[in-house]
Amino acid sequence: MSPRNLTAPSFARTRLGSGPGLLLAHGAGSSLAGTYGPVLEALAARHTVVGIDYPGSGDTPRSTTPLSVDDLADQLVAAADAEGLDRFAVSGYSLGGPVAIRAATRHPERVTALVLTAAFPHRDNRLALASSIQSKIAASGDRELLAEFQLMVALGTQALESMPAEQLQQTLGYVAASTVDGSAEQTDLVGQVDVRDDLVGITVPTLVISTTDDRLVSSNLHRRLAETIPGAQLAEIPTGHLPMLERTEEWLHLMTDFLDKHHA
Repeated sequence: MSPRNLTAPSFARTRLGSGPGLLLAHGAGSSLAGTYGPVLEALAARHTVVGIDYPGSGDTPRSTTPLSVDDLADQLVAAADAEGLDRFAVSGYSLGGPVAIRAATRHPERVTALVLTAAFPHRDNRLALASSIQSKIAASGDRELLAEFQLMVALGTQALESMPAEQLQQTLGYVAASTVDGSAEQTDLVGQVDVRDDLVGITVPTLVISTTDDRLVSSNLHRRLAETIPGAQLAEIPTGHLPMLERTEEWLHLMTDFLDKHHA
């Protein structure tokens, strides 16, 4: 690959802050704000943060064709080009993990570090079933049912069971209202991604953050990333799939401490 990506940027993007470059890749069925919103300002206090919204999220139009992890990775780097960033770390959450990994593989001279949270190299049986169910519900247009399924599988046990009934209903309403139009296509991609062949070739410092009470993306998949990427560090947070809601500060500190050490 050349120092500049050949892909023209076409996804909606956000730029915040100043300092070393940091690209953000969000999860399926979410958006940049939905995934990183609680920590965006804090990350931007230390970095020039650039993130994209996948098709059907934020202001990016919904795709009429199946999504590709290569396209998402190239669009992420195209956003960096458009914002004048030559080198950058990449933080990827859930589906954003494989996107970050593929960005590092396709643009190795550009990526300086990786932070992978609740991420996976490929689907296991649980993730295949969950992504299939979620995609079918999303395609049906039943946002309330989709919100119920998402909270059931995504929230950690402590976070879910500690909610009073009224708070649970309020949270369901919020999740239903924030469902993105491209949720079905993005979740379909979760069931197709396989970046296992990329892992051994990654040479940049990598932090894998495992959400240990995750009933959507198994901690076994998190550990597989840490064990296969050369020199990768593994950190654990006792949450479900949503550390940005369950342990916001702890998640933020893991990311910033690692980036402060390994990404100048």
